[in-house]
Amino acid sequence: MAGLDFEKPIFELENKIQELKHFISDKRIDLSSEVRRLEDKLEHLKKDTYSHLSAWQRVQLARHPQRPYTLDYISLIMSDFIELHGDRLFSNDKAIICGLAKLDKQKIAVIGHQKGRDTKENLKRNFGCAHPEGYRKALRVMQLAEEFNLPVVVFIDTPGAYPGIGAEERGQSQAIALNLREMASLATPIISIVIGEGGSGGALGVGVADRICILENSYYSVISPEGCAAILWKDGAKAPLAAEVLKLTGEDLLKLKIIDEIIPEPLGGAHRDPQRIALSLKDSIVKNLKELKSLSKEELLNLRYSKFRSMGEVA
Repeated sequence: MAGLDFEKPIFELENKIQELKHFISDKRIDLSSEVRRLEDKLEHLKKDTYSHLSAWQRVQLARHPQRPYTLDYISLIMSDFIELHGDRLFSNDKAIICGLAKLDKQKIAVIGHQKGRDTKENLKRNFGCAHPEGYRKALRVMQLAEEFNLPVVVFIDTPGAYPGIGAEERGQSQAIALNLREMASLATPIISIVIGEGGSGGALGVGVADRICILENSYYSVISPEGCAAILWKDGAKAPLAAEVLKLTGEDLLKLKIIDEIIPEPLGGAHRDPQRIALSLKDSIVKNLKELKSLSKEELLNLRYSKFRSMGEVA
C-alpha cells in the first residue's frame, strides 16, 4: 500500500514488525514480547499521527490513489445497479456515474464522480473532472428520480469541473448553474456525500442537497489549495498554508454550517478498510433518508431553501 510522506514512520515500523515475524518463523525463536512491544508502539504512533492531521495532510489522504471511489461504494453497499448513459445532447461523460440501484429495499437514484486507478482509466474518466454533458446527465437522472419519487444519493469526488476549451464551448458554467437551480427545487430527498475531493463548482454542480455529509479525511472547497496558493502568493508550494486558510476540512465546514455530518474513517483513512467505511457511509445514508422521507415535499423544499440561505451568516 502506497504511503504518504507523513506516514513514512508508520510504514517503516510496520515493515520492521513484518521482518521480525518472518525472522521468528524462519529461526523458530521466541521473540513474541518484542513483537508485542513494537505493535503497541505502532498503535500509539498511528493514533498520535492520525489524530493530529493538518488540513493539508487531510487533502493528501482525500487524494490517495487507493481510496474507494463511487463504483466501489456502489458495489459494497448497493444492489441491482443499472447505469444510465448520456445527456441526450452530446455524449456520455465517464467522469460522472449515474444510475438506479437499491439500498437494502429502498430504490434510489445514484450519481457520483469516478476517477481511475491507473493512467489509462484516468484518461478515460478524465481524472474525475466532468464535462458539461456529465452535469446534464446527472440532471437528467435527478429529474427521472423526481418523476418516480426516488431519493437521490450523490458521491462527490472531483478536483473540479473540466476547464478545457471544449467544455467551455459546450456551456460548462451554464450546465453547473442550471444544476444548482434545478436541485434547489427538486421535489425529492437529496443526500450528497464528499468521499474524497470536493473541488469548486465541479463538486457544487451535484452538491445542492438536503443533507451534505463528508468523510473524515475528505475536503470541500471553493478552490484547490494549489490554485489558492498560486493566486494569493504566486507560489504553489504554499498549498499547505492555503489549505489551512481555506477552512476546507470537515471540522471547519461543520462549524460554518456548510455540511451536516462528518462520517468517521478507519484509522489511517478509508483505503485502509473500504468495507468498514462503506458500512458507516451506508448507515449515514439510511439514517438521513429515514428523516427526509418523513417530510412532506413542501417541508423538504422549504428546509432546503433555508439551509442554503443561512450559509455564510456571521453572528
